[in-house]
Amino acid sequence: MTGRREILKLFRSLHKARQEVFKNDFRALEVVRLKINEEFKKNKEETSSERIAELKKIGSDVEVILRTSVVQGVHLDSDKMSLILRKDLLHDTMPFSDAPTQKS
Repeated sequence: MTGRREILKLFRSLHKARQEVFKNDFRALEVVRLKINEEFKKNKEETSSERIAELKKIGSDVEVILRTSVVQGVHLDSDKMSLILRKDLLHDTMPFSDAPTQKS
């Protein structure tokens, strides 16, 4: 895949992540849309392959963070908030135990 195609694919995947993560939060959707577009426009003249690779890595990392770490909250009352958990946030994890495990 060409470099330009990879960058456009990353651009689209960031916008898809934005739409999923901030669904129904119109202010956040617009702020994040503007930020994504601003970052891509700011770096569109970059020619250094090392810097382009670094920027692609940053973009990919941002997508992962958006999908796996951002939680939407909705105010219910002045002192209550409901969290909206997406499927991407729910991971099978091992329960924490501060006791050392015994080896047989």
